[in-house]
Amino acid sequence: MTLRLERDGAVATLLIDRPRQHNAMNQEMWERLPQLVQEAMADEAIRVLILTSAAPGLFCAGADIHEFARHSGEEDWRVANQAAIRATQYALAHAEKPVIAAIDGDAIGGGCGMAIACDLRIASPSARLGITPAKLGIVYSLFDTRLLVDLVGPARAKRILFTAALHDAEDALAIGLIDQIAPAPLETAVELARRMAANAQHSIRSSKAIVRRILDGQADDDAETLAMFRDAFTLPDFQEGVQAFRDKRRPRF
Repeated sequence: MTLRLERDGAVATLLIDRPRQHNAMNQEMWERLPQLVQEAMADEAIRVLILTSAAPGLFCAGADIHEFARHSGEEDWRVANQAAIRATQYALAHAEKPVIAAIDGDAIGGGCGMAIACDLRIASPSARLGITPAKLGIVYSLFDTRLLVDLVGPARAKRILFTAALHDAEDALAIGLIDQIAPAPLETAVELARRMAANAQHSIRSSKAIVRRILDGQADDDAETLAMFRDAFTLPDFQEGVQAFRDKRRPRF
C-alpha cells in the first residue's frame, strides 16, 4: 500500500510509502491521496493531519517521471493526470482542518508542491526542497504556482522556478519555504499537532477558512465572515473557554 492513513487520537498521519522510488507519486497515488485527506476531514475524532513519509530520510521525489514518459503521447492520460494532481493540491490546501508536512529528506517537484499546499512545513536539517519543471521542459500549473507565490512572494517564486535549484533546509527557512527545522520533524509535527488539537476547533477552522479567503483575494469582511465572529459567542467552545478562564483551569474542548 503506497499511501495509508494512520490515526492516533486526535492526530492522523498520511504516510507516503514507496521508498524504492523515493516516494515518487504515480497516477494511482495522485488519485488516492485526496480521498484519504477527505477521509481524515470527515472523521470527527481527527483534529490535525500530518503528511509525511513512511520511511525515514524521505519525503517525496515528485511525480513518477517514468510514468510521464510512458504516457506523454496520450492526451486522455495527460488530462486525467493533471486533474488528479490538481485534486491532490486542492484537497491539501482547502482541507478544513490543519495539515502539517513533516519533511525528512527531499521534497522535489510535485513533492514540494504537496508540502507548500499544507498549512505548515517542518523539515529536518538534511531536507532539500525544489520545484524543477524547468529541468524537464514542463510547466507548473497556475494553482500550484499561486501557492508558491503566496508562500515566498513573486520574486523568490520566480527564482525557484527559473533556476530549478534545490534549497537546503537553512535556505528554505530563510526564504519562507519551510517554517521550522527540527532534527526529528515528525516528532515535532506530532507535538505541534497535539497543541493545536487541544485548542478550540471552531476557532482554528474558522481562522483557517478566513486566511484562505484572504489568499484567494478577499480584502474585506462579508456577511459570512461577520457572522463567524458574531456566532462564535453563542457556541459551546466559547462557553467552555470562559468557564475554564473563571475556574483557572485548562479548557476541555
